[in-house]
Amino acid sequence: MAASATIGEPVAPDGRFGPVRLLVIQPTPFCNLDCTYCYLPDRGNRSRIGFDVLEAALERVLESPWFDGGFTLLWHAGEPLTMPIAFYDEATARIDALLARRGLPGGTVVQSLQTNATTIDAAWCDCFARNNIHVGVSMDGPAFLHDAHRVTRTGLPTHAAVMRGIDWLQRRGIPFQVICVLTAESLHHAGAMAEFFLEHGIEDVGFNMEETEGANARSSLEADGPARLALEERYRAFLEVMWQCSRAHPERLRIREFEGVASLAGSGERLAHTDMNRPFVIVNVDAAGHTSTFDPELLSVATAEYGDFSFGHVGSDSLEAMAGTAKFQRVAAEIAAGVERCRSSCEYFGLCGGGAGSNKYWEHGSFDCSITQHCRYRIQLVADVVVDGMERELGLEAPAAGSGSGGAGRPAIWPAALDQDSAGC
Repeated sequence: MAASATIGEPVAPDGRFGPVRLLVIQPTPFCNLDCTYCYLPDRGNRSRIGFDVLEAALERVLESPWFDGGFTLLWHAGEPLTMPIAFYDEATARIDALLARRGLPGGTVVQSLQTNATTIDAAWCDCFARNNIHVGVSMDGPAFLHDAHRVTRTGLPTHAAVMRGIDWLQRRGIPFQVICVLTAESLHHAGAMAEFFLEHGIEDVGFNMEETEGANARSSLEADGPARLALEERYRAFLEVMWQCSRAHPERLRIREFEGVASLAGSGERLAHTDMNRPFVIVNVDAAGHTSTFDPELLSVATAEYGDFSFGHVGSDSLEAMAGTAKFQRVAAEIAAGVERCRSSCEYFGLCGGGAGSNKYWEHGSFDCSITQHCRYRIQLVADVVVDGMERELGLEAPAAGSGSGGAGRPAIWPAALDQDSAGC
C-alpha cells in the first residue's frame, strides 16, 4: 500500500488514495456554546478563515490527482454560524468563480454545514436557500437531556434556542438532519427521545456516542468489567426501542445507523475501508490553512507523540506533497496496519471497513489496533439489533443466546462475508 512507502518518498496517484469526497473547512474555531463533551480544545479562539485560504484549499483539491468530478464542502469544527451571513455569500461567489475559471459546472462543489442552530432565523434561512447550503443540526433530544450538556459559555440552557432554529427551518421548508450525542444518561430515555423526535417532526436522526476524544478526556460510556456489560445492555435496549419506533413510523423517523446497516445487509455489499481511514477521501483545512486527511477530529488537536496532525498548508503545499511527508506516511502506515488488524480479526469488518483512526488513538494511544468502544457501540451492537429485527420481520429463527458477537450462532441472513425508560411507539 502507498501508506508503507519509504519515508519521504512522494506518493504516486495509483488509485489507492482518494477520490476526494469531502472537504472539511473550519471557518472559525470559535463556538458560542461550551458543550461538556466537546473534543475541540480551542473553541474560544475567534480567528476566522481568509478567502485566500478558502480558495487555496479548493485549488489544492481541484488540482490533485484525487479529484474526480465533485465533492462536498462541509463548514465545521467550531460553530459556522458565528460567521456573518455575508461571509457565506462571498464564499459562494468565490467558489462559483473559481469553478467557472476551470470550466467546471457549479454543482461540482456542494456546500453543507453542521450547526448548533441557536442563531438560525429568517435571514439565515434565506442564506441557506440562495447559496444552496445543506444543513445539519446538532441537538440531543428533549430539553432535560440536551440542556445537561449543550450550554452557553455562561452555563445557560440552549434547547429553546435550538428549537426556534429548527422551527425556522421547518417553516421555510429547508431539509435538515439531526446529529444527537448519546451519553450514559440518554440510554435510560429511549422512549422519551423517540417521542420527542416524532412530536417535533424531526425525521432524519444520527446518533453519535459521547467519545473519549481530544479535550473530552473521558466519556460517560467508558467503563470496564460488569459496568461495561451493563452499559452495553442498556444501549442495546435503547436501540431496540428506536428500531421499533422507526419501523412503526418509517416515513417519520429514519435512523442513520439503522439505514446504513440494513442497506449493507440487504444489498450484499461490504466495506473495504471507510472515508476516515483511506487517505485523501476527506481533506481537512483549519481556519489558518493547516491541512490533514483522515478523520476531521484529528486536525484540531495536538499530542505528545505526533505533535499535531497537520501534513502541510494549503498556501504552499499540494496534496501530493503532503502525502510525501514523513509525518503523513507514519500516520498512514499505522492506520493501514490497524485496518488490517480489524480485517483479520473482526467479523463485523464488512460493516465498518476498519473504523476510524481517531477513536483508536484516543482510546488506545495507537492507530495500530482494532476494536474500540466506539465501534462496539456504533457498529457491532447496532448491527446485532438491526439483523435481529430483520430476522423477526422475515420470520427467521432468532440467533442462539449469546451469539450477538457473531460466528456460527448467527443465522443465514447474517452474511458469511462478515466472518473474515423505554416506552414503545
